[in-house]
Amino acid sequence: MSKENFDPNILGEKIVKVLKTVFDPEIPVDIYELGLIYDVMINEDRDVKILMTLTTPNCPVAESLPLDVENKVKSMEEVNDAEVEITFDPPWSQDLMSDEAKLEIGIL
Repeated sequence: MSKENFDPNILGEKIVKVLKTVFDPEIPVDIYELGLIYDVMINEDRDVKILMTLTTPNCPVAESLPLDVENKVKSMEEVNDAEVEITFDPPWSQDLMSDEAKLEIGIL
């Protein structure tokens, strides 16, 4: 994919589809619908930075989940490189979940 044909919005949509294949092992909902993804930034070199959080700072998958996200996005043909940054500001809450996720776990 040349830089001339590069559309960050289209790549962003593809990245979201990949993020929706990653699930929190404790909750049967993907990390995107859970509201764990705060931002996806893509530069003109197709380097991706994902700002995400975890349900709690001492989440049992604190080491493996961000690595899984990073590896899945890096493996995309259109992505040059990917990096995941974890933040707890703002802290995750159920308010960040999509209505679909709230329905799935029975809080809506």
